[in-house]
Amino acid sequence: MTMRALVIAGVASGVGKTSITLGLLEALRARGLRVQAFKVGPDFIDPGFHALATGRPSYNLDGWMCGYRAVQACVARQSQDAHLAVAEGVMGCFDGIDGTSEEGSTAQIAKWLGASVVLVVDAWASARSAAAVVRGFESFDPALKLAGVIVNRVGGDAHGRMVLDAIAATCRATPLGAVARDETLTLPERHLGLVTAAEGVLDAGKLRRLADAVERSVDLDRLLSLATPLAIGSGGGRLPGECSTEQREAAPSRPVRIGVASDAAFQFYYAENFDLLREAGAELVFWSPLRDSELPDVDGLYFGGGYPELHARRLAENAAMRKAVRRFAEAGRPVYAECGGLMYLAETLGDADGVAHPMVGVLPAAVRLEPRRMALGYAEVVLTRDTPIGPARAVARGHEFHYSTLDPVPAGIERVYRVAQRGAPARAEGYLVGRTLMSYIHLHFASNPELPRAFVAACAGSRA
Repeated sequence: MTMRALVIAGVASGVGKTSITLGLLEALRARGLRVQAFKVGPDFIDPGFHALATGRPSYNLDGWMCGYRAVQACVARQSQDAHLAVAEGVMGCFDGIDGTSEEGSTAQIAKWLGASVVLVVDAWASARSAAAVVRGFESFDPALKLAGVIVNRVGGDAHGRMVLDAIAATCRATPLGAVARDETLTLPERHLGLVTAAEGVLDAGKLRRLADAVERSVDLDRLLSLATPLAIGSGGGRLPGECSTEQREAAPSRPVRIGVASDAAFQFYYAENFDLLREAGAELVFWSPLRDSELPDVDGLYFGGGYPELHARRLAENAAMRKAVRRFAEAGRPVYAECGGLMYLAETLGDADGVAHPMVGVLPAAVRLEPRRMALGYAEVVLTRDTPIGPARAVARGHEFHYSTLDPVPAGIERVYRVAQRGAPARAEGYLVGRTLMSYIHLHFASNPELPRAFVAACAGSRA
């Protein structure tokens, strides 16, 4: 089938992109369409909501972390059996890694895919002026296919009609509808963004109400007519993330079993990271540091990010699991831990009340929650020595986002990352204790598909 695509962009953060996107995904699925969702940028939370609405994993598309070919390869693979690809943007449409380029932005992804853009405008505090905003977005980058506009949070029918008429009279983009303000449909937030899908805040009833609001207010037939065929490149060579025949034949004779920490405390993973581990020969075994009393029979462990600080007491009370993880690490089995995983493997973890709870203790330092101190930004990592995820000089990209701080780590603990972040001097990070690698940085494996292959190989070698 001819794959068509739409990008749902916003004029800024907080205009309701996620609510509009979720309502749209659910409404289209109710029409019998198979929709593949994507999220622009490094966000972990929105893809979880997308998956609830579509019944299939949502994938991150990040121009800076992954690059043109990896983004195109991901969309081509994941959308091949879908009727429509829908990508929710990040921040404002043109917001990215800096103020002078489109790198890392929603606009960049839309142009790479040749996709039409539907712009979401929050009109709560404006009327005809909203048309001026749309006109500005149209002229800012004429190469962008800004095809439609959804006006959000209008005060009533008259207000919505006024805004839509202004857009129709002065803009090229098609006004698709105006959605009324309804605070009961907003999703709750906390310090790292929205409360996550795993916490049950988006039940079937709320999802249906979001879809009903979109169905009532948006011309879905007209919106679907704006979707454009995907512009997937046809250049030669293997796209990142695709395994050649030789790589498949070189996979381990039996699957390497990697235990993935997965529960309310650990849930921030890129779906593509899982795919790349599986392509490298891994069988992923999901388990819970909160609920389980013993580790599954696995060759390595993968800890993603999440909210361990909200569950610090329960994690501490599960002493059997903390001891099992420590024994696993001390036995020299490969462990890879990002952000929340680092926090769990530290000596102690402080909660919002400042209470320090004992954790696994592989990393001999304390982690403290700092609600008013945020670390946020893209990061490029160069490995300075051989590690379980790759050899010295391997390069990968990722991002950092946390409200906690790590106390000084003893000088005897090896740092194996050289981290470069825009506007900051290079620094040493990535703590290696035995074969346990811990970092605050979430790496996207599509930035260097050799990393998941290296981790699978390291886990295979741990069987000896």
